[in-house]
Amino acid sequence: MPNLPRLLLFALAALPVFAAEEATTKPATPAPTDWIDPDTGHRVIQLDSEPGSSTLYFHDNSYTPEGDKLIFSSPSGVTMLDITKLGTEAPKPEVIAPNSGGGYAARRTREIYFSRGGGGGGRGPRGGAPGAAAGAPTASAPGNAPAAAPGAAAAPGGRRGGRGGGGGFGGGEVYAYNVDTKEIRRVPNATRTLINADETFTVATVNQEDPSGKTPKPPERPIVPQLSRMFPGKTMEELTPDQRYAVQKEDGLSRRVFNPASEAFIFTNLKTGEKNTVGYQYGWLNHMQFSPTDPNLMLYCHEGTWHEVDRIWTIRTDGSEMTLRHKRTMDMEIAGHEFWSYDGRTIWFDLQTPRSQHMWIGGVNLDTGKETRYHLRLNWWSVHYNVSRDNTLFCGDGGDPTQVAFAPDGMWINLFRVQPDGTVAREQLVNMKKHNYVTGQGGIEPNSSITPDKKWVVFSGNMFSERHVYAVEIAKAKS
Repeated sequence: MPNLPRLLLFALAALPVFAAEEATTKPATPAPTDWIDPDTGHRVIQLDSEPGSSTLYFHDNSYTPEGDKLIFSSPSGVTMLDITKLGTEAPKPEVIAPNSGGGYAARRTREIYFSRGGGGGGRGPRGGAPGAAAGAPTASAPGNAPAAAPGAAAAPGGRRGGRGGGGGFGGGEVYAYNVDTKEIRRVPNATRTLINADETFTVATVNQEDPSGKTPKPPERPIVPQLSRMFPGKTMEELTPDQRYAVQKEDGLSRRVFNPASEAFIFTNLKTGEKNTVGYQYGWLNHMQFSPTDPNLMLYCHEGTWHEVDRIWTIRTDGSEMTLRHKRTMDMEIAGHEFWSYDGRTIWFDLQTPRSQHMWIGGVNLDTGKETRYHLRLNWWSVHYNVSRDNTLFCGDGGDPTQVAFAPDGMWINLFRVQPDGTVAREQLVNMKKHNYVTGQGGIEPNSSITPDKKWVVFSGNMFSERHVYAVEIAKAKS
């Protein structure tokens, strides 16, 4: 009996340890795969079956011409999904190219390009996003981590020439998968899946000066600290952590922007293998995108700190008609993250006049040169925008306070409907407040797109820790 209190105390002391051990072994609540967003009333569905899956980079073509198939990247390889019954049947993703990357849907045929070898395998479950370099501050201005375009030359800070499993991944051999016959063929002379509309050319960049001497080097410019450009009169200590992060990103980019090297394009004829080096210019060439309709026209950018460059350009595959498509009109103006309309007549882009103050979705018509501007409120701004095939709907993937808008409430998947008066009406589709946007700190870019039938917006998200591909229904869920 005298020992009873001691035994009792021992037993009681052991209880919390037992409870703690039980709590740590209790299985976590599984993440939802089909739910109604309580803040928006829209239905969200997980499309993939593998953690670590991602949508393609925002301007890469994810859909077949008929609009019935979607492709995305998974750790197992390039994956395809029938979206004609999305919302009525459980998604059935199919890995069509195991251990492959660079998925990209052909513009005119029912083929999916992909690459094998040369480091172009499927995207693993890493923290970076399509186009995201591992580590800040060398992140893509002004939104997030750099989206290294197909063929982009290596840059300081670990930037690489491809985008993980995203379209246009360089290196290795290129193949085409037929959606209907499931046959696979080799695409001769291609080293990346960045291929033009009629499959006659691919492109890469090269660091090289013009041997003809007709492209003189511009005068050197002193590198300007971006703190003085972005927050005049302030010190780093006076900035918020998000603002300091943004300044560090821009400082990393500007070192290459103020005194760029000479670069050019190498267009390779896929039928003959002939290579033609054209378009010599002093600029950081990136984000190459062939026109979806004109096989001999390509959109590209001068990469870097957007408020320091005239960014949006086109060139023909023979090197002619190198044209600046939007010239900045004020100091600190931004135009970037450009992409084609489906009909190839308009280049759409993120426009800010000036940076971080007045936000627009801008567009320039290639036939007339006329610009369209849809005004956005600060919290509507997104890292990337995308557009429906008929230009009546835009989507945006939002952004957190570390990015260019410094928006206090910008973490949403957004839908923008073009109105008869030339404005856009915004609707919030998915609350992304638990999503990590900061690619330099393990986050990802959602890279959203609108399905061809205009019924869903597809995006990547890590709201529940692991990265997945989701679709949100544009129509509100029925109560």
